[in-house]
Amino acid sequence: MSKSPDAFRTISEVADWLGIQAHVLRFWESKFTQVKPIKRAGGRRYYRPADMLLLGGIQKLLHEDGLTIKGVQKLLREEGMNHVASLSPPLEDADADIDLPVAPPLAIKPTPPAEESSVVLPFEPPKDVAEVAEVAEVAEVAEVAEVAEVAEVAEVAEVAEVAEVAEVAEVAE
Repeated sequence: MSKSPDAFRTISEVADWLGIQAHVLRFWESKFTQVKPIKRAGGRRYYRPADMLLLGGIQKLLHEDGLTIKGVQKLLREEGMNHVASLSPPLEDADADIDLPVAPPLAIKPTPPAEESSVVLPFEPPKDVAEVAEVAEVAEVAEVAEVAEVAEVAEVAEVAEVAEVAEVAEVAE
């Protein structure tokens, strides 16, 4: 898909179109104040069609006609930007000169369906007082008995050497 002639271009697209390197365009911006690309956040440059025509004319004058930078600056002052821009190649050629690489289509292999025998670890609450006391490490034996729903406090007292009751309540819930 090619861009319209009115589309903004990146510095690499303009450099490819002119057959020069991007650093040359940045240098020309410093020498020719008439070249003013739009700069986005982060300093990325976008060249308008008028900028491209002006750069095309500057490139012709410098590289083909053999003028110096001072000579092109003088011509810009005396003849104006329109004169220099008229020396540029047409913008329709911009898309013809830019060869963008085309990525080959991706070969996506279907993934096999997941097996039904996948390992699932269900949560099972503790079944007896020993498990509750082991997991929770609670302090008061009477409250452990309430959490574990055991009637016999002595049964819990045998198993639990514990630190905090609140943790048992959370574990058992």
